[in-house]
Amino acid sequence: MRQVWRVAEVRAAEKALMATVPEGTLMQRAAAGLARRCALLLQRSGGVYGSTVLLLVGSGDNGGDALYAGARLAARGAQVRALLLRPDRVHLAGLAALRRAGGFTVRDLPDRADLIIDGIVGIGASGGLRPEAAAVVSALRDLGGPIVAVDVPSGVAVDTGDVPGAAVTADVTVTFGCLKPAHVVGPAAPRAGQVELVDIGLGPWLRPDPAVRVADAADIAAWWPSPGVASDKYSRGVVGVATGSARYPGAALLSTAGALAGPTGMVRYAGSAHADVVRAHPSVVAAPRVADAGRVQAWVCGSGLGTDEAARTELRSVLATSLPVLLDADALTLLVDGQHADDLRRDAPLVITPHDGEFHRLAGEAPGPDRMASALRLASWINAVVLLKGDRTIVATPSGDVWANPTGTSALATAGSGDVLAGLLGSLLAGGLAPERAAIAAAYVHGLAGRRAAERGPVTAPDVAAALRAVISDTIGGRHAQ
Repeated sequence: MRQVWRVAEVRAAEKALMATVPEGTLMQRAAAGLARRCALLLQRSGGVYGSTVLLLVGSGDNGGDALYAGARLAARGAQVRALLLRPDRVHLAGLAALRRAGGFTVRDLPDRADLIIDGIVGIGASGGLRPEAAAVVSALRDLGGPIVAVDVPSGVAVDTGDVPGAAVTADVTVTFGCLKPAHVVGPAAPRAGQVELVDIGLGPWLRPDPAVRVADAADIAAWWPSPGVASDKYSRGVVGVATGSARYPGAALLSTAGALAGPTGMVRYAGSAHADVVRAHPSVVAAPRVADAGRVQAWVCGSGLGTDEAARTELRSVLATSLPVLLDADALTLLVDGQHADDLRRDAPLVITPHDGEFHRLAGEAPGPDRMASALRLASWINAVVLLKGDRTIVATPSGDVWANPTGTSALATAGSGDVLAGLLGSLLAGGLAPERAAIAAAYVHGLAGRRAAERGPVTAPDVAAALRAVISDTIGGRHAQ
């Protein structure tokens, strides 16, 4: 599991650490880690000696990190040029170190560079880039070399992951002490490229409760329910799927396919597409209504359900149970007019999986630039775990925890992929996983399935469903081998 802290928390930890070490220690540690990563990149294209390195240097410590790293590279024979975007506020000691090592300053961008180090602004910046910096950033790709961002790509909103204007798109981001939200959420995350964390000794000084958590494959494998030697189809969990309709039978097929890929021992389907579901999935036990479905341990409701009175009846039947419930798609639309407010006053866990449009209808406003804060507000208001879909899906809990999914892909932006996710998540709930872990694990595996399906060409939702089993086997297989 990776943990992520906001700027104020990082600053507080840095202040506490700096009180215990000689002045300048943290900057030297950061510069050493940055120079090392840059040297590794240069080794791939002929080596450090004789290479051309461009430093984009802003004001303050971020520019200082870039200058000191440039000095280390110059000492190894690189031709290091520094473009000072704020000459009046440059880090003077860093600039002196660069010049002593043989580096020099330039007034304009060169025609080419083997490596570009983005030290324009760091985690203390707010708002978009200044026009002169934005103009420089727009020309970087013409220089040819890889771009390494110092701490965060310049121009991103560090605490939210928003990109309010022009911003650097880095190949590698070298960050110091800990991850920041812009590395893992929002449109800023893909701009960071490969993120490398350099240990500068900050860990013991950071608060124990991070702003965001990011699960990794080991977490998913540890959480994933698995049958024991005495398990049977009932003890493994039975998931109920109330999705689809005569108009949208595909939603029933896709959500059921997602559920079948999960850990439960049985899937019960309830809805008007029951004949289609049984033809496609013979192992599913099907009935025309929720009331006739039989015993389950969790319900999935909404995908393709429709919004007529029959759909309302099914939604009420699901919410009337004392079981964990996942609501998706049409079920979320049915909540908007407030007719189900009383139905939502339940003690059992509730998970909702809105995309941005559904979130807007539920919350009365779009998620906005701070998707984490938006998801947390909705989670608190509706007393549910909120899985806010996106390239970097957010999972927020009513208790204030936030998780970011690292496996998202634009390949999943295809009709029906959310139905597959809903079925898989419901199966994890029925398998006994806590709602937030079920949401995190489902999003993680679903993202990997989308990536795998994309390897074969354009992705459809059935492709995602078909890839789930192999991805799950790969993800949790190591646990059984130990």
